[in-house]
Amino acid sequence: MIDNPPMKNIATVLEYHDRTKHRPSRYAASLGYMDWETQPDPFRRYSHTPLIALPFSDVTPPYHMLFQPETLPKAPLCIESLSQLLRYSLGLAAWKSHGGSRWPLRCNASSGNLHPTECYVIAPPIPGIGLNPTLSHYAPKENGLELLHTYAEPMREETLLIALSSVVWREAWKYGERCWRYCQLDAGHAYESVRISAQMLGWECEILSADSSEIARLCGLDQHKRFELHEWESPDMLLRIGPGKYGVLPNTPPLESRANLLSPSHHEWPILETIDTAAAGTYPLISLLEYGRHTPEPSKSAGEIILKRRSAQMMDGSSVTENEFRQMLDASLYCSDTGDIHFMIFLHRVEGLEKGLYCYLRRAEVLSSLRDSTDPTFLWKDCGNALYLLRPGDYRGAVQMISCNQEIAKDGAFSFGMLSRFSGPLEERGGIGYKNLYHQCGAIGQMLYLEATSLGLSATGIGCFLDDEFHTLLGLRDQRFQSLYHFTIGRGIVDTRVMTLPPY
Repeated sequence: MIDNPPMKNIATVLEYHDRTKHRPSRYAASLGYMDWETQPDPFRRYSHTPLIALPFSDVTPPYHMLFQPETLPKAPLCIESLSQLLRYSLGLAAWKSHGGSRWPLRCNASSGNLHPTECYVIAPPIPGIGLNPTLSHYAPKENGLELLHTYAEPMREETLLIALSSVVWREAWKYGERCWRYCQLDAGHAYESVRISAQMLGWECEILSADSSEIARLCGLDQHKRFELHEWESPDMLLRIGPGKYGVLPNTPPLESRANLLSPSHHEWPILETIDTAAAGTYPLISLLEYGRHTPEPSKSAGEIILKRRSAQMMDGSSVTENEFRQMLDASLYCSDTGDIHFMIFLHRVEGLEKGLYCYLRRAEVLSSLRDSTDPTFLWKDCGNALYLLRPGDYRGAVQMISCNQEIAKDGAFSFGMLSRFSGPLEERGGIGYKNLYHQCGAIGQMLYLEATSLGLSATGIGCFLDDEFHTLLGLRDQRFQSLYHFTIGRGIVDTRVMTLPPY
């Protein structure tokens, strides 16, 4: 599933992308119903592994200080700080209860709350975890580490490695062939969650240019007998947390632990292994945005905002201020390694701005290319700070139709599609560039969730949209740009019938 042939499989990526587009006459292939008997277990556990309980700490810096990194003290690497890193990135945010059912919510957003992303920690010697470097799997339900292996090799004392992978079956169970897209969006959400949580501790975080096969070997994901045939994990990315560079990765031998069975039976989707193989390779180094966001006004603690983040199920149709709207756009610039993504915005109710279709350019030099690629009758009226009015009008009906008839897209104050440079990155980076574009979109989405929460607003990621109907509305005629993720922001309606319970 991860041996990438030399041609980099761009043709396979393009075929998969077109095949899994939703269209008015048919959606991408899926079962078309919910097979509740095979619903996957949301929590992966490993046999024959000790579980190390991690301590809890509720002390986190104010949210606005995350955007002033020089003001945050650097925490020492210890079991307490590692626990805080994992809890506020990939841990539980709450439990929900209604009608006799109970389900968990996590800090990182996920399509359908299915959470395909798994986390592995490669840590130096840390008292309470191991006297030598260790490989562990994070168990979010317990906020604990399952110790998979102890290494003899030394490791940089202040450096952590975090590997993220996807159990593709968790999303395939509901979404069928399109699910691989959602797994990558979720990996992007998880990456940004880890990056923000690291920032809370004053730690650096970056994606390493590691090969998919290296990540698989490091975490034992290439030891296929440890996993049920249909419940394999796809290596997504390897993160370095801490100072300096990282040298040779440690060698992980055959592991005795075996992953738990997530479902009693499975429906096969062969295209998922095909696209996963085509999009494997060495993770690309992405050029950074040339500007960062402004520091927002003082607000609540970062931990409180992270734990309160939710995906709204309904919006109330009210407006937001222009300042709130522009602060949301500005927040996306904090995701500095996402320069391939721009916003095509349906503005419904923003005080001080005309209703209509807008473009927000997150990188100024793309203006000429995007103008040449879209409808030649667009106005491109400069509204300041990289925001352009393309065409005035009421787009609520259009955006609901494009969003698979989901009313939440029109009931928010504004909705937008994340429009990505597409053919260029694939030619530059190969098949893994396709995976990275979705990671960029997911990272932006996680940041916008938190920013909306900090402003008392609500957000929802929309993975179900009619791809080419949106492209047609924009006048796109080729694959220089493609829309990969949609989002809506406004004021959510809280369902008071559902109880919220503590996460731990």
